[in-house]
Amino acid sequence: MITYLDTSAAVWLAQKALDRISPAALEHLEKSNVERLLSPVVLLELQFLYEIKRILLSAVDVQRKLELEYDVRVCDLSFSRITSAALDEHWTRDPFDRLITAHARANGLAWLVTSDRRIRDAYPRSIW
Repeated sequence: MITYLDTSAAVWLAQKALDRISPAALEHLEKSNVERLLSPVVLLELQFLYEIKRILLSAVDVQRKLELEYDVRVCDLSFSRITSAALDEHWTRDPFDRLITAHARANGLAWLVTSDRRIRDAYPRSIW
């Protein structure tokens, strides 16, 4: 079962701020058959947040931490496939939200762990 983490979920998991993640999302992520993934777009957003000092770790450091501690890997789905799916995401003008959601949709309507209400309203396989 493929599951993506949105940016906030990735930050909170890396920080071990598990109280910020809903019990349903944590339960889903802890299942043994879950393949936990990050969109490369999440990495870009993480780096932006690091550069404006909203988070303390760089995108590469967050990625390493998630990979080592939670077996999260970066998805290698083609960018052209993701952007093609993003063309149909009309519900937002935020490029990160649009691409992150499109990434999950393009990969077989995969699960997406997100606290973002707008994403949850727009994407039927979101978990929070």
